[in-house]
Amino acid sequence: MATAPGPKLKVATVSLAGCFGCHMSLLDIDERLFDLVELVEFDRSPLTDIKHCGPCDIGYIEGGVCNAENVQVLREFRANCRTLISVGACAINGGLPAQRNHLPLSAVLDEIYQSGPCIATGCTIPNDPELPLLLNKVHPIHEVVKVDYFIPGCPPSADAIWKALNDIIAGREPNLGHGLIHYD
Repeated sequence: MATAPGPKLKVATVSLAGCFGCHMSLLDIDERLFDLVELVEFDRSPLTDIKHCGPCDIGYIEGGVCNAENVQVLREFRANCRTLISVGACAINGGLPAQRNHLPLSAVLDEIYQSGPCIATGCTIPNDPELPLLLNKVHPIHEVVKVDYFIPGCPPSADAIWKALNDIIAGREPNLGHGLIHYD
């Protein structure tokens, strides 16, 4: 475990268009979370009930960008994070949500709401101001904001996340190497 010479670093997390699997891998560091909280203070994360990110040292973000709300959350998150880590396939390349990118959005919506199997007659595509406006394609995080580090995987292992966080906390470039990166 890295050592923190001064005040604790503040860490925040957020999930956009994805499955929350990368957050589950963060939680899968299990009892090492106790070591981690000796070095960092968690802002917005699955470990707190904080809804908006304040200024922090490290931002951990998973999921792609598929709607206007994702763009807003991402830009606000980036503005508050000194260092931003893009975690997992969805954040790095759009992942499974980006499978719709090869089709026009109108065709996807039509298939889901109007012409697909098991659709009740008279269904319409939702058009409510409370719903976030869908983007024409799903974007990886780095196409919208600057990203400092990437932790690949679907999801990355708890050990890869542990190693990357420890390297960053210690002021080192994360070096995951063979054995910590997987794509299954």
